[in-house]
Amino acid sequence: MNLPERRDTRFPFPELLEWMESPMFGFRPSGQIVRIEDYIADGRYVVRAELPGIDPDKDIEVTVDGGVLHIRAEKTRRTTEPHRSELAYGSLSRTVTLPAAAETDDVRAVYADGVLEVSVGLAEEKKAAGRRITVEH
Repeated sequence: MNLPERRDTRFPFPELLEWMESPMFGFRPSGQIVRIEDYIADGRYVVRAELPGIDPDKDIEVTVDGGVLHIRAEKTRRTTEPHRSELAYGSLSRTVTLPAAAETDDVRAVYADGVLEVSVGLAEEKKAAGRRITVEH
């Protein structure tokens, strides 16, 4: 299933923010990337973000503003210093441009098993009813 078109925003290139944060082409250090996947299921746009080892009550913030979903998290280092650590700590964030049909009043976020799932309701596409036009002469 194809994703719907992204919301038109004042920013002329709404996908540019997402491109700049992507793991493949991004300019951000790879350790600070929030990896995501998005899809449509049951009339909702769903974004799943990997955020293992985060306390959802204290360390996750999800906001929607101007047709853009912002995910911010803080992963703090434990008090004991490990001999070696390849884990990323510090501030993590990701910005996702929502589809044009996204209803920003209908947003749900659930954190389970290290994955944050944010779902946004989608408005049903309104199709214009066909009608016969009388030809005047």
